[in-house]
Amino acid sequence: MKVNIYYGGRGLIDDPAIFVMNKVISVLDELNIKVKKYNLYEDKRGISVLPKTLKEAEAVILVASVEWMGIGGFLWQFLDACWLYGDREKIKSLYMMPIVLATTYGEKDAQFTMVKAWEMLGGIPCDGICAYVSDTVTFETSAEYAYLIEKKTEGFYRTFSKKLSSLPSSSMAVRENVLKPKTIRLTPQESEQLSMYVSNDSYVRQQKEDIQELTQMFKQMMGDSPEDTGMFEPEEPYIEDFKRAFTPVADLSVSFSWEIREFQRRLILEVDNGKLNCYYGKKDSVDVEIKSTKKVLENIVYGEAPLQTTFMSGELTAKGNFRVLHTFDTLFRFGVK
Repeated sequence: MKVNIYYGGRGLIDDPAIFVMNKVISVLDELNIKVKKYNLYEDKRGISVLPKTLKEAEAVILVASVEWMGIGGFLWQFLDACWLYGDREKIKSLYMMPIVLATTYGEKDAQFTMVKAWEMLGGIPCDGICAYVSDTVTFETSAEYAYLIEKKTEGFYRTFSKKLSSLPSSSMAVRENVLKPKTIRLTPQESEQLSMYVSNDSYVRQQKEDIQELTQMFKQMMGDSPEDTGMFEPEEPYIEDFKRAFTPVADLSVSFSWEIREFQRRLILEVDNGKLNCYYGKKDSVDVEIKSTKKVLENIVYGEAPLQTTFMSGELTAKGNFRVLHTFDTLFRFGVK
């Protein structure tokens, strides 16, 4: 038999939850139960794929550290992933023991949250360990507390090993009648594959870019393009404006990338020893990356305000070499009104 433990704390040395978790593991080892521990803080990006590990277990233990309020973000992410990508049929057979240790007020509320969340997922919550710890040393050296932890663990072992039934809960009626999935129903295999995609940052970023491109395309098809509203938008807007405003500076080589949100395009400005190369496209490495809306860019191009003023007001964002950013208004004199 196997038990999975999911630790949602931050891994601090003086976290009493770690002491209790290790004590529980030692008791389960003596009972010949195989234990697999997952520290959620060690792989934050991989939390979304962890629900697939539930298939290996007969029972789970959720461990929370209450440092100021609630069960913490890592455990919330895991429970969210179980709701979105977990195998509901498998979760229905899983017994869950909550362990909550608090160094501030709120351990009872946190335990209730974990139990309610597991019930909503369809699982079987069991009696757990819940305590407030004001002095870590006193708590960890207490033989009486150690005995209570052992007995709680043994009780959990008897519950999941004998597959004891639990009394019905109103959470089941809520889950069946209210918390119905609003999206398409996926098989466990499809949900697991989706969770792997979600944990891949580059995949998610590419998907967002593709969606934005499709949105822009459909807007144009529906008649929201500049041509349909009577406004002609050149294929390469603003390039001529930058060329006219360019003021050469000798012995200066810098480059800018300006992302225009509405267009989902990047305007590249390459300045090399008094010469300007201006085009839409991609450049692997630039000195400064600028991002703004079309309106903000036009305010600068039409001389309403210089780039430095716009940047300081927070209307656009920039990252990279800020010494180079300071040269922008020298290189491009649009003329402030």
